Amino acid sequence: MDRQLLDILVCPVSKGRLIVKPDELWSLQAALAFPIQDGIPVMLEEEARELSHEEIESARQ
Repeated sequence: MDRQLLDILVCPVSKGRLIVKPDELWSLQAALAFPIQDGIPVMLEEEARELSHEEIESARQ
């Protein structure tokens, strides 16, 4: 993914920072993981999956 694009993207739900994972962008504030498909982030709430408590805690450490 393009670093400049990642610098301007925010979570569409919480408007907070995103964490880059190999195939997803994580929003810890909204507890959502947005998929990256063919190098393009899909920033639609209905396409996101919920992060588990364990995933959120591991990302904060």
